Amino acid sequence: MAEKLKILRLILGDQLNHHHSWYKDDQENITNVFMEMRQETDYVVHHIQKVVGFFSAMRNFADHLKERDHQVIYMKINDKNNQQDLGKNLEQLIADHNFEKFEYQLPDEYRLDEQLKEICENLSIESEAFDTEHFYTRRDDLEKFYEGKKQLVMEYFYRDMRKNHGILMTNSKDPEGGKWNYDKSNRKKWDGEPEIPHERGFRKDVSGILEEIEKAGIKTMGSIEEKNFNWPTSREDSLSVLNYFCKNLLVHFGDYQDALHTDQDYLFHSRISFSLNTKMISPKEVIDSATNYYYEHKDEIDISQIEGFVRQILGWREYMRGIYWKEMPGYRRSNKLRNQNELPEFYWNAETKMNCLHHSIKGSLENAYAHHIQRLMITGNYALLTETHPDEVDKWYLGIYIDAIEWVEITNTRGMSQFADGGIVATKPYVSSGSYINKMSNYCKDCHYKVKEKLGEKACPFNSLYWNFLDSNRDYFGDNQRMNMMYSLLDKKDPEELEKIRKRAKRIISHPSDF
Repeated sequence: MAEKLKILRLILGDQLNHHHSWYKDDQENITNVFMEMRQETDYVVHHIQKVVGFFSAMRNFADHLKERDHQVIYMKINDKNNQQDLGKNLEQLIADHNFEKFEYQLPDEYRLDEQLKEICENLSIESEAFDTEHFYTRRDDLEKFYEGKKQLVMEYFYRDMRKNHGILMTNSKDPEGGKWNYDKSNRKKWDGEPEIPHERGFRKDVSGILEEIEKAGIKTMGSIEEKNFNWPTSREDSLSVLNYFCKNLLVHFGDYQDALHTDQDYLFHSRISFSLNTKMISPKEVIDSATNYYYEHKDEIDISQIEGFVRQILGWREYMRGIYWKEMPGYRRSNKLRNQNELPEFYWNAETKMNCLHHSIKGSLENAYAHHIQRLMITGNYALLTETHPDEVDKWYLGIYIDAIEWVEITNTRGMSQFADGGIVATKPYVSSGSYINKMSNYCKDCHYKVKEKLGEKACPFNSLYWNFLDSNRDYFGDNQRMNMMYSLLDKKDPEELEKIRKRAKRIISHPSDF
């Protein structure tokens, strides 16, 4: 019987998939390697909870494999033999252990995909790449789906996914409830009722990992409670959070998924995005769990609640991944509106008189989390209205959120939020004045500024910034049919009023610390 090749397998920090077919193989000739590296901690400044979360989840998965007699090499951040670079570490391991083949799962970040291709070209041994076996789609499925079409409208892709996978369907053609999309039912403002159950939290002592991060000298942002770390970092944790969501939060998720409130960090959101993006759980088991619970409790849960949740995962998540692989590497350089400004200092300390920004940023710094409307219509909205360079926006979003990995971050910020891609993802820019923020939240209630005032020192800065954005970008958006109504309102403004709007907006943009 031929002797098996001695194989080294790389497992990245976002490839913690317990059900991958790799682990069904005979493991006698296989060694799995995990690496905590400065290469990964330093490419942007990350939130301290993000670094802790990844290290903890990686260590838990490595322990899971060891307990099942898989061979594991684990390089911690301060190990003497850790050269802090993927290529150098792999070369050293292959030389030291005489591995005869190198295998890896396809990365979800373009930079790592390119790096691994280059590494493999220079290796003296055979190499092979495998699918991560996580997503519903392959990298190029979305590109094939939209081939020959002028616009990449997510809704068509989402409906096709529902049909192909039989999710929330009454038969092969018809959606559950008679409608494909209940987005218009997902925009309620939460005002204290119904009561929101406390999130499925954790009280983990991560002081040991924190000491290691401090010893390594890794620069981070945000805060952390070292003996009360509140994120799932194992598959067991992740399933617990998912089950808690289904039983306690799904019933009102759709209604309030766009709501904002000063007293609530999570509302009815699931908090499973970190678990999903590290692959501790899969989108299929998340959707299966939620839809099964819905069908078992149809008398209690409206179709709009479950459809809004499914759309986030089956629609947006898979769609954004497809956009990423279709448009990279050029996507990360797109800046169609030619914005050039830096992010204000208050994005790192929440010290601003604008209540909506203060609460959204403060929550982000404390929790490494904000839900999609805080990201899109508060921090993202302000960045776009103040002409911030999308590179600045990317770095902040990629660093501050525990669930941020480039494939899902950059498409949402540079596309959905900043319109830097010129309309690949969004057919119009997601900008608003203070009225939308007031409609969806209680942020305006105790704010230093007055949301209904358009001009003057007490006027909400979003108001003048919004109209100034439309005025400044008329050449770009003037022919956009979805913006006709707003441009008709702009055209009715008195020239003197418009000039005052421009001046106030210019002052806000040039002196953000004053606001």
